[in-house]
Amino acid sequence: MLRAAGVVPATVGVPAGQPTVGLDPDQLETLATAADVAKVGVRELPLAVAASRHAATTVASSTTLARLAGIRVFATGGIGGVHRRASETFDESADLATLARTAITVVCAGVKSILDVPATLERLETLGVTVVGYRTLRFPGFYVADSGHDLDWAVSEPEEIAAVMRAADRLGLANAIVIANPVPVEHQLDPETHDALLADALAAADRDGIHGKAVTPFLLDHLYLASGGASLEANIWAVRNNVALAARIARAWAETDE
Repeated sequence: MLRAAGVVPATVGVPAGQPTVGLDPDQLETLATAADVAKVGVRELPLAVAASRHAATTVASSTTLARLAGIRVFATGGIGGVHRRASETFDESADLATLARTAITVVCAGVKSILDVPATLERLETLGVTVVGYRTLRFPGFYVADSGHDLDWAVSEPEEIAAVMRAADRLGLANAIVIANPVPVEHQLDPETHDALLADALAAADRDGIHGKAVTPFLLDHLYLASGGASLEANIWAVRNNVALAARIARAWAETDE
């Protein structure tokens, strides 16, 4: 899809301790199937490299490596955010701090609804991360097109996003630009079903005493099983939609430099 759109895909990862922007098929298969693959953010990158460890990268470490390679447009499913009960646990994704200091445009479907969405938006504002909706003034909720929270700015075409990127460069800004691109409505998880499943998942986590880093995988697995796999389908469509838009933005950005 990307090559047909006239852009070159570059998947990020750390096979055998080698930070790589543009994994080949063998490296992709290794990171997808090997039993000893670590998940690393920015702080763990030097540890994985020094240990020659296979590692998959978070949004934070992926954008860091992509920017070091000169890439300006990055697509993902959703960014990390502030976790529920963060006022008690201080649990907040390192993605947010990294986006505050990395000049890259990130196309995402918002944040997963298992997170504290309004707190995440507040943190993005505090950190100076530019957030703009793509053809929407509502922040998406990853599995659903509308998280229920407003955005102040929206753009309608990739060329407008390229113009924002040029303006950020002229201003000397070092923060990321987050493009909130909702999953297509026809492929979202039914909002009423989503809300009911999420409430059940949160109650189950409380009942089973799930805390800390175990909460996110527990909730995601609960949503997947309870939805009969529909949450995964929404996830896949969100990624496809983001990649398609990122390709158009990359073309628009490249044309500004020609």
